[in-house]
Amino acid sequence: MSVLKQVLVIDDESAIRESLEMFLQEKGVRALSRGTGSEGLEAFSAYRPQLVILDIRLPDVSGLDVLRGIMDLDAEAKVIMITAYHDMETTIEAMRQGAYDYIHKPLDVDELDRAVTNSLRTAETAHTGPVMITGEYEASSRHKIVGNTASMRALFKTIGLVSRNRATVLIQGETGSGKELIARVIHESSASNDQPYVTVDCTTLVGGLFESELFGHERGAFTGAGCMKRGRLELAGEGTIFFDEIGDLPLPLQSKLLRFLEYREFTRVGGAKTLHSKARIIAATNHNLTDRVSNGQFRQDLLFRLNVITIAVPPLRERLDDLNQLVRFFLAQINHEMGTNVTRVEEKVLSLLGSYSWPGNIRELKNVLTKAVLGARGSVLFADAVKSIMEELLRHSTEKSGNDISSPQQLEKRNIKQALEASNGNISAAARILSISRPTLRKRLKLYGLRDRSD
Repeated sequence: MSVLKQVLVIDDESAIRESLEMFLQEKGVRALSRGTGSEGLEAFSAYRPQLVILDIRLPDVSGLDVLRGIMDLDAEAKVIMITAYHDMETTIEAMRQGAYDYIHKPLDVDELDRAVTNSLRTAETAHTGPVMITGEYEASSRHKIVGNTASMRALFKTIGLVSRNRATVLIQGETGSGKELIARVIHESSASNDQPYVTVDCTTLVGGLFESELFGHERGAFTGAGCMKRGRLELAGEGTIFFDEIGDLPLPLQSKLLRFLEYREFTRVGGAKTLHSKARIIAATNHNLTDRVSNGQFRQDLLFRLNVITIAVPPLRERLDDLNQLVRFFLAQINHEMGTNVTRVEEKVLSLLGSYSWPGNIRELKNVLTKAVLGARGSVLFADAVKSIMEELLRHSTEKSGNDISSPQQLEKRNIKQALEASNGNISAAARILSISRPTLRKRLKLYGLRDRSD
């Protein structure tokens, strides 16, 4: 470590201060020490060290008061609290106020070394890591589609064209790829954006509930119908009704939906009056409906009615060039929603994210970033945190597929295969993704019996 780095030790025990000074000097770090809270605050204000090691019990003030003073001077300050007293409430309060770590005395050298190394690394990266957020996240951005690849630019054009009319739209794409978001953007971009947007989750509709939910019912239409209820179609008015996961709608209910689509009229359950709907119909599915028609699981005539305009949503693995922009957007959104303040990431994070196939697409990416951000200490997102989450995802996905990757070798083989897929077999690019040299990667390919397509 650079000798330019400074660590301030605030502890009233001279033996502890001397031991920590020796420990830090051996790490190549310049150590300052003070014996009281007031002296420590003065030293922090004057020298602005990269790290403070702070005792909870001080002779003049509480270490928590000193922590608050340090954080008031620099909200990004890294402070490791140390104490001989095991107190749940104090530990929680210290971490809540922004402490980087909390270590009990007698100090474990390995635990202290990890905490000091990681905190100094965080402090350094906070000033050198790539900036991922340049402005505040706006609540209005919640319904924003992020992307700049050719496929996404084409999708934006299609949305623009669709928003000029009221044609029925079928959105097809994998789970988590953003189908409902696209439906909302179509609605909000249309002339009827001041009208309701109503969602129908087709995976939850069963039997008689379908007609009641969609068409509504009159009072006394069935047991429990104590009052008249307007259905989703009536509630949508001249707005948009979105049928989510239309491919999972049971066959008997498909015929009832088809009749409505043919004439755009319906009757409440138990009623006699014919009502008309002017709502735009948008449906979405993660299934290949043509295959489901062939398998007898979906009505062909219903597919014809829905398939007026089709939007195919590309999976995330086919638009990895959007990762940087997506990470920037989600970090801002997560900070806004969770009260966190992660504004920078290590370069390796983007390479790591780019090495994964993302079966859960955009939703899975946001979940990974959310977990990593909530576990971050400070303003920097490190590759180590993201890597551990993604290794867990790999284990889970492999367990679901019936394969065993319990050993490190099997996990490494899986990571190499995904890196090669992400780089289209380019050895140099795959090596960068995996953060290893090309010769090392070639040895691993030979070891695991994987094909080197560059030969």
